[in-house]
Amino acid sequence: MTKVLVSDPIDQAGIDILSQVAQVDQRTGLSPEELKGIIGEYDALMIRSGTQVTADVIAAADRLRIVGRAGVGVDNVDVPAATQRGVLVVNSPEGNTIAAAEHALALLLSLSRHVPQAHASMRQGAWDRKKYVGNELYKKVLGVVGLGKIGSHVAKVAKSMGMDVIAYDPFVSSERAQQMQVRLTQLADLFSSADYVTLHIPRTPDTENLVNAELLRSMKSTARLVNCARGGIIDESALAEAIENGVIAGAGVDVFATEPLAADSPLRSVERGLVLTPHLGASTEEAQENVATDVAEQIRDVLLGLPARSAVNIPGLSAEIMERLKPHLQLAETLGLLVSQLSGGQVEELEVRLQGDFSEYPSQPLVVAALKGLLSSALGERINYVNALLEAKARGIHVLEVKDESSRDFAGGSLQLTTRGSQGGHSVTGAVFADGELRVTTIDEFPVNVPPSRHMLFTRHRDMPGIIGQLGSVLGEHNVNIASMQVGRRIVRGDAVMVLSIDDPIPPSLLATISAINGIQEAHPVTL
Repeated sequence: MTKVLVSDPIDQAGIDILSQVAQVDQRTGLSPEELKGIIGEYDALMIRSGTQVTADVIAAADRLRIVGRAGVGVDNVDVPAATQRGVLVVNSPEGNTIAAAEHALALLLSLSRHVPQAHASMRQGAWDRKKYVGNELYKKVLGVVGLGKIGSHVAKVAKSMGMDVIAYDPFVSSERAQQMQVRLTQLADLFSSADYVTLHIPRTPDTENLVNAELLRSMKSTARLVNCARGGIIDESALAEAIENGVIAGAGVDVFATEPLAADSPLRSVERGLVLTPHLGASTEEAQENVATDVAEQIRDVLLGLPARSAVNIPGLSAEIMERLKPHLQLAETLGLLVSQLSGGQVEELEVRLQGDFSEYPSQPLVVAALKGLLSSALGERINYVNALLEAKARGIHVLEVKDESSRDFAGGSLQLTTRGSQGGHSVTGAVFADGELRVTTIDEFPVNVPPSRHMLFTRHRDMPGIIGQLGSVLGEHNVNIASMQVGRRIVRGDAVMVLSIDDPIPPSLLATISAINGIQEAHPVTL
């Protein structure tokens, strides 16, 4: 039975989705050793920020196919170790976008108007209006570090509030920034000129302690800093010292290098200008349901053999691209599985040719899907979108990618896979029709038009009278029912291919009988 472990609290909507396809065990608060001891029983693991999925945990996960993080950050997952083991890691990059952006804005406003301090003062019976005179955000300069989904939304709202927005993001084009009415600048210039700085970048070796004492000293003494991104981007000791010494006016921090924040953290002793919240960026009812639903759907799809939308260890795949390419990825994988069985597994080179409209799509996901299909016959469930490139390289399979914009054989373009090896090779082409149906359109350059089915039989034969009838009779004698049949040929009485969709697989003894029919040159049973 397929089993999913949920090791952190998630919304019930996610549990309901997972329960459609698997037994779901909710066991929260596990220690690393406890998790390591039981993870080998599970096909999928769903977590939030609490569970640490270390290399040791992954090494003990013999059945694990996917780790789903209900949220954005995956720094509590050893992604390289998961990739090496072929374990898919998915997240929900957009499920808490609005929640995180709104919390950053809430901290900006709280800092400007001293809301937490004024509230605490009121609770103590005071009425100190003069003590809590604030500042307006209107016409102030906001520096946004990172223009992803969350940073972009913060910039959009800040613009609507009358702020002048500048940004640093080396991966955003000037054209995109102009569309957002945001001025791009260098990081040092942003920190030195902004009245407010908000961080929206991941924690990586390059960004760890990015905001250090030196960068803080470059800011205006009236400037304020907000971090709702990831802990560890700010040197927390340097930040506490900068606020205490009046280097900057204040900061709002929601995420920390180590969570929960230690009782003796220097941040806890800062008495003025600092607002701390316990990692509340995604803590809205809407966001919790969104991320739980998003990740649970991805886990469900992967367990059913479908691609995930937001895999962090599949190169070149965003949620938007994944959704748009879903039928094309299914086609690539189907054609890879088909051509592998036609080639008998003797493959030294795979050519992936994207023709017509296909040439406009990101090629890497399609190549990965084709390799997954190609290697599925040999590796079964061990091969997936994560390790397909690694497995192909380990087997010495050379991958050749070709884009042919001029080919207009079908309105939506087509995909052609060609294998080459010491025993020759085969070629298959397919297309995605307007209704989303997949079709195989050529076999070894012979034209056909066949929807893939579970069990199929492909033959290459001489185009001669009676051969189709003989094959039909042999299958009938062995109680194999033919669902559909099509013949493709280029010249009369030359070579031809025959494609049969059948209800049952072809046993080896029957295949030998088929191959012995006069005129049959090759016969390949295929299971998709």
